[in-house]
Amino acid sequence: QVRLVESGGGLVQAGGSLRLSCAASDRTVTVYAIGWFRQAPGKERELIAAISWGIGRETYYAESVKGRFTISRDNAKNTVYLQMSSLKPEDTADYYCAGNQFGGASDTSAKYDVWGQGTQVTISS
Repeated sequence: QVRLVESGGGLVQAGGSLRLSCAASDRTVTVYAIGWFRQAPGKERELIAAISWGIGRETYYAESVKGRFTISRDNAKNTVYLQMSSLKPEDTADYYCAGNQFGGASDTSAKYDVWGQGTQVTISS
């Protein structure tokens, strides 16, 4: 089973940008749809972006991040990215990437069964 490791989190001022990376253990990641989730303190985990398996023809964005975040994958590097721009304090959360074998971008959260450990993102006002 593929293993996923997130990186790129940190402390940024509102209006700034961050790029999160989800590095996979091997190239089998190409058969996984990858989703980015976040969980803020006291809130439920939410799926905010996803990209379909293979070359990633399909993408999904939650309304809360649409137009500000971009998900992409570089299969040559076994890595999926989440470029985050125009960050807001309400984007503060732990961010996780997860895999869903042969999944589509519109699959529900329950389909994801391979998880990374998460990376913390804090946006100061």
